[in-house]
Amino acid sequence: MALNAPIGLSGEDRQKCAFTMPAKATNLNQHGAAIQLKRELLVGSTVVVRNKSGTQVSARVVAQLAAPQGVPTYAIEFAEQDDKVKTFWGITFPSAESKGATAQAAEQSGIMRRRRTVASLQG
Repeated sequence: MALNAPIGLSGEDRQKCAFTMPAKATNLNQHGAAIQLKRELLVGSTVVVRNKSGTQVSARVVAQLAAPQGVPTYAIEFAEQDDKVKTFWGITFPSAESKGATAQAAEQSGIMRRRRTVASLQG
């Protein structure tokens, strides 16, 4: 499931002009997001991201992605990894251990479903 959020973004664009403007964050994750805005950014630059609660965090522009409908999209990565960043999106992301447990449970569920299907076909 793709997660999106409206954000505010501040920084300097490719022409070194300061800006503060609304943007859209997509593919939210615990380390950052993809951001869409009508401004060209420089990969390697730092921006300030503001969520709907007004919390601000610094992030690095790590890549330029596609430009759907002519809107530049960039991958950003949070500069810090503190508690403010962990709760920035207002989402609790699963830990690596629980991801493994979830995948294992899903696999078990699939195995059990296949066994029931085979049993019903045989009987």
